[in-house]
Amino acid sequence: MNVEEICTEVCGITRECGSYILAELKNIHSESIDLKGFNNFVTFVDTESEKRLVSDLGKLLPQSGFLTEEGTIVHQEKEYTWIIDPLDGTTNFIHQIPVFSISIALQKNGTTILGVVYEINRDECFYAFGGGGAFLNGSKIKVSDSSRMQDSIIATGFPYADYQFLEPYMNVFRYVVQNTHGLRRMGSAAVDLSYTACGRFDAFFEYSLNPWDVAAGAYILQQAGGSVSDFGGGENWLHGREILATNGKVHKEFLEVIRESFR
Repeated sequence: MNVEEICTEVCGITRECGSYILAELKNIHSESIDLKGFNNFVTFVDTESEKRLVSDLGKLLPQSGFLTEEGTIVHQEKEYTWIIDPLDGTTNFIHQIPVFSISIALQKNGTTILGVVYEINRDECFYAFGGGGAFLNGSKIKVSDSSRMQDSIIATGFPYADYQFLEPYMNVFRYVVQNTHGLRRMGSAAVDLSYTACGRFDAFFEYSLNPWDVAAGAYILQQAGGSVSDFGGGENWLHGREILATNGKVHKEFLEVIRESFR
């Protein structure tokens, strides 16, 4: 299998699906919004986007399995498995705040070999494949050169339902606000990770995330020279529901801040 060719096809598939999502933006009304859980929204656009992606990716790589956010297809682990978030940033989408994306990763026997994140509003397609570096719309990208948190700008997300770690999390917020260039919340973890990969952010951290939120963006970041871990510095960030993703140069310093708050 030529992973680069597959990646090119996936970028095209995400752009086509992104056009559908933008076209439906005007059709979102209160009656078309459902709740999966507290503050966890889903629209017909999420589910239709996922169905389109599953269909197109299934044709691209027959016999592959899927792990998807909306569960429009039964999860099956196979040699090749797609991890899909059909609309990362649904709350932004509902309120017409222009940061939402499509996130697609491909794993082979549990190891990610391809990642694509398409930020729909700015027509920015971030991607990486087969250990060959990371790219944005055809141009190679890399992480920032900031080596100290005091010279960094940090991205995060706010827990919308899981508040069990809110107090230590707010302690990290406080430190970041007081000791860095600032804290930003875009509303799409996939975009946060991609922005860190291309040097717009120096680091990103969040908890209560799912594999489809982070799989593609974290792979792109790693291929751009960045570092990813859980809050303990370990490797359980894909399924462990917590992630620290940095340019690599501030990772150790940031990890110490998180450990101090969460100890």
